[in-house]
Amino acid sequence: MDVKQLRLTSRSVVRGCFVAITLATFLLPTVANADDWPHWMGPQQDNVWHETGILDSFPESGPKVLWRTPVAGGYSGPSVAGGRVVLTDYVTSDNVKVDNFQREEFSGSERVLCLNAETGDLLWKHEYPVKYTVSYPSGPRCTPVIDGDRVYTLGTEGHLFCFDLEKGDIIWSKSLTQEYKTKTALWGYASHPLIDGEKLICIVGGKGSHAVAFNKQTGEEIWKSRSAPEQGYSPPKIFNIAGMRQLILFRPSAVSAVNPEDGIPIWSVPYEASNGSVIMTPIQYGNFIYAAGYSNKNMLIRVAKDGKSAKPVWKNLRKQAISPVNVQPFRIDDAIYGIDQNGLLYCMDIKSGERLWQSGKPFNSERPVGSGTAFIVKQGERFWLFNELGELIIAKLSKDGYEELDRTKVIKQTNSAMGREVVWSMPAFANKRAYIRNDEECICVDLAK
Repeated sequence: MDVKQLRLTSRSVVRGCFVAITLATFLLPTVANADDWPHWMGPQQDNVWHETGILDSFPESGPKVLWRTPVAGGYSGPSVAGGRVVLTDYVTSDNVKVDNFQREEFSGSERVLCLNAETGDLLWKHEYPVKYTVSYPSGPRCTPVIDGDRVYTLGTEGHLFCFDLEKGDIIWSKSLTQEYKTKTALWGYASHPLIDGEKLICIVGGKGSHAVAFNKQTGEEIWKSRSAPEQGYSPPKIFNIAGMRQLILFRPSAVSAVNPEDGIPIWSVPYEASNGSVIMTPIQYGNFIYAAGYSNKNMLIRVAKDGKSAKPVWKNLRKQAISPVNVQPFRIDDAIYGIDQNGLLYCMDIKSGERLWQSGKPFNSERPVGSGTAFIVKQGERFWLFNELGELIIAKLSKDGYEELDRTKVIKQTNSAMGREVVWSMPAFANKRAYIRNDEECICVDLAK
């Protein structure tokens, strides 16, 4: 074989290898990267589960439970990131299965538990004594916030911690009630903290400190802003409105916007909450902000074109709109889907507040279920609901109505509310799995197709 033939043969071999590799690449099944669920409402704080390759219906015997780990009481959901699951609970010998609206005292210890996401094995825990003085005293409310190599937790009575995620060492901590001379709200600290750059923004309470931004590395106060007769339970949220980053604070006396960099007020619209009950995270639609709570205290706000002022469009529509309690509503275009305080699922036109349809099917009932709870997460073109009966539901939501595709029971109800047995804890959706807890265990459910 001469040199010319050798070169041609070599080129043919290289081309053949390239084609083979290219074909093999296209023929390999597409593997989506696993997604984390590092804090309240998921990676983008919008209740959207971005993973693909998820099952379309449940096996007849239900999805496989990959592991179960014993835990104690709590309403806080788990967070999942970096191969770890972090959740909080409350260990006590007192009878906390009560759904009262009066403050009572309960003795016990709050715990922060870090589990292996693959096995459920306990990697580390931190435990500290806490005397509860709240209603619904089963355990903590706030979902942990995982940010890189750190995790932040906020307990029912305002104990704020920053931990090393790997080892569980305390980096810094604060008692919000002591430092800011405020009182725990009736249903405890329930506003999930927000990471914004180098800041950890918390709803605190007290005079001039309704919201406080801490340096997330050191715990040092950066700014504090606003006052309110009570903290409320609504998590802070940052929106881009009229080209401005605005931190929206939904408190019992007002819906307000402040500059997230320094806490300086931008605008405020009065609000009158019943029992201090403001729970949902406000929803943005262009220059509109929707916020609502118990009892039938709903409001749509229009922010001015320059972003510096705002006023109500409508408010307190008793037989229209949605007034959510435990469940964050979900917006698609100009419609909002959410569960009203009466426990019915509604589709609402955001600009008018008109209810387009209603359904009680998430609870197997067309009758109202007071404070009915079914957490709503969007995945692709469908939705996943986790209801207070311990059921996972796959459904479609549109202006045409509610279409249920499948449902299965995955965990039992272990708490009491409104005279019925419930589980009121938001799952985490990550690694093609659901991480779900009640007052006895945290489970990992396989949802891969």
